[in-house]
Amino acid sequence: MPRAVREQQMLDAAVRTFGQRGYRAASMDEIADLAGVSKPLVYLYLNSKEDLFTACIRREAAALTAAVRAGVRPGLPADRQLWEGLRAFFTHTAENPDGWAVLHLQARTHGEPFAAEITSMREEIVAFVTQLIVVAAREAHRDPSLPEREVAGLAEALVGAAESLAAWANATPGVSARQAAATLMNFAWAGLGDLMEGQPWTEAAEAAGASEAPKVPETTEVPGVAGGT
Repeated sequence: MPRAVREQQMLDAAVRTFGQRGYRAASMDEIADLAGVSKPLVYLYLNSKEDLFTACIRREAAALTAAVRAGVRPGLPADRQLWEGLRAFFTHTAENPDGWAVLHLQARTHGEPFAAEITSMREEIVAFVTQLIVVAAREAHRDPSLPEREVAGLAEALVGAAESLAAWANATPGVSARQAAATLMNFAWAGLGDLMEGQPWTEAAEAAGASEAPKVPETTEVPGVAGGT
């Protein structure tokens, strides 16, 4: 068997083991047995448990970012691009729950260098989402010079929400990838849609709305209360 194929088998077994048992509890013996190879061969190909885990993180991160990018068709309206990106994200995490567990749960909690790998992946996805939003915002506001920093925080918030929702969806029976994507789309686009229309929420606007609330006339009687005002 070609080395590349055998190595992928080892990574498949490692992702499944790390995802289901956790990095600390997973053993190289268990991974070798699941891959159908000897433990010395795993060490020969991938050096150590730490290197094996790092290889798993890199492979799963690359697969996730590629899936999100491939799911978005350029030229569509902003809401359709965001919708397709979310569907691609939740579809991939649902179809690869062990890989998502490695990325979202295991790699984040075992320190460097694993956390650095996740940070790199996350930065790439945030940058991609930022571009989706900033292009739409520039078109909506007819301002091609609108800086990315104006929407960078929105992209961070959206990616963070997607990560948490994917973990919840994978742990909740009956929640499909489409339902998870629709949940976040409905939550996010209500605000993003107003932003694209040039109607962002502001504290001043909220205060003005409160001051314009209808006042109860002093002579109004409250039913059931004698002499009420």
